[in-house]
Amino acid sequence: MSRILIALGGNALGETPDEQKRLVENTAKNLADLVEKGHEIIIVHGNGPQVGMIEEALNHMPMPFPECTAMSQGYIGYHLQNSIYNELARKNINKNVITTITQVVVDEKDHAFQNPTKPIGGFYSKEEAKTLEKEKGYTMVEDSGRGYRRVVASPEPIDIVEKESIKHLVDGGNVVIAAGGGGIPVVKKEFGYEGVSAVVDKDLASGKMAELLDADYLFILTAVDKIAINFGKANQENLDKISVSEAYKYMEEGQFGVGSMLPKVMAAVTFVKSKAGRQSIIASLEKVGEALVGESGTRIYNK
Repeated sequence: MSRILIALGGNALGETPDEQKRLVENTAKNLADLVEKGHEIIIVHGNGPQVGMIEEALNHMPMPFPECTAMSQGYIGYHLQNSIYNELARKNINKNVITTITQVVVDEKDHAFQNPTKPIGGFYSKEEAKTLEKEKGYTMVEDSGRGYRRVVASPEPIDIVEKESIKHLVDGGNVVIAAGGGGIPVVKKEFGYEGVSAVVDKDLASGKMAELLDADYLFILTAVDKIAINFGKANQENLDKISVSEAYKYMEEGQFGVGSMLPKVMAAVTFVKSKAGRQSIIASLEKVGEALVGESGTRIYNK
């Protein structure tokens, strides 16, 4: 069987704790099916809406962004591990499910710190966005026709502090949830690490985690069954599979949205290039089983 790194998109989570509990029950069923088939799975989840809500809720008691990410790792991880454990128990599968608070190393000189692009939090009207920019100094941008969102710096992941511990847990047969929200971004200092105010893209962090754990597959699960070119146009074309060279061509053409599909394709390409035989699949959560056998999703491969 295979070692699979699964990157969960926001559709697998909720806007509130109660909604999230309900949604992750369905998520758990799909993931438990993979475990039942004998696969090893490691899970990385997003936290865009959640970390924004945590920061907003703590406005009366300002909390640094790394701590907000750590909080989101804890409460989202709890919901996921509880639901997955319960679903495995229903299948009479005796496995531990563990969430690890994970630090992801970034370069403090990364140009992303001067060019914030990662959307977090909820959606606002243009007028509300202008008010937030004026009153709180946020950088607000329009997000895929859905409204305005705050954007923050999103440096690239270069290492994972807890990688050896996570590998030990996976090798021991545990289902592991790690690097939630892309991990807590930290920079290397003389005697350790220090958190920085940023958000690492969860798809890029997933690709790095998959590479470091020597996974066979990187699954990036999102709201659509396949990625597409000419998205939303009359000539939209859904893709069953694409090569690395084709992916680069489509990225150069601007086929993939910067805040949506582009980081997913970038992570997929980087992972398959890192070692011969690795494959990435972008698919919907509901069809993850079909995607594994080539009946759904978009498969990215290296020639």
